[in-house]
This record gives sequence, C-alpha cells and structure tokens, in this order.
Amino acid sequence: MPQSINTKVDLVAEGTSFLGMTDYGKIMVGNRGFEFFNDRDVRKFVQIPWGEVDYVIVSVVFKGKWIPRFAIRTKKNGTYSFAAKDPKKVLRAIREYVDPSHIVSSLGVWDVVKRGVKNLFTRKSKS
Repeated sequence: MPQSINTKVDLVAEGTSFLGMTDYGKIMVGNRGFEFFNDRDVRKFVQIPWGEVDYVIVSVVFKGKWIPRFAIRTKKNGTYSFAAKDPKKVLRAIREYVDPSHIVSSLGVWDVVKRGVKNLFTRKSKS
C-alpha cells in the first residue's frame, strides 16, 4: 500500500485517471499534493506535490456548465489527465494550493481546428 504524501486531506472524491488505460479510484487533495489511488490495484497511483505542479488545464464545455476532465501539467514529468464525479469541488480544492492564474481552460474544438487550418496555409521559414 502506498504511503500518502499529505498530512491533512481537504477533499476525497471519486475519480478517473487517463494514464494509458482508464483507471477508476479516489482523488485526494491535501496540504502537500494531489493524489490518485486506484480502487483495484494498489500499485497504480499518482502523487503530485504542489511544488511540482506547473499548470492545471481544465476542459470547459457549455460555458462552464460541464467540466468533463482536467489535466495537471508538471514541471518535469509531463501531463496527467483526470476526471472527477464532482470536478468543480476538486478544482476549488486545488485552487487553494495552486495560483489561480495557473488554472487555465483548454482550447475548444473549433479553436484547435482553426489553428490547424491556419498552420496549413502559413509558411515556415527555414532557419
């Protein structure tokens, strides 16, 4: 059983991790970091200390009415994607420890398509 990095837990919620295969478990937000523990396999867990979090990227749909998933981008180890049963509670708990200017919304579908089309027709200079 993995040892928690938190000494005080602010929130425990049902969640899903999207690392490789989809894993269901518990999301834990505490005073020292963000944690995800798998329900079935105790060896599958994610622990991210607050000092390692660079950005929290939130996927917002229907002008904030629905948040299907969020991702935590770390300074060294890449991006981890999660979903929660009540994502607004989880993000409010994360906001206590991460600077609100580092919690950003992701690009929408049309923004991604528009950027892709724009990149097709712009020439890149050879340097």
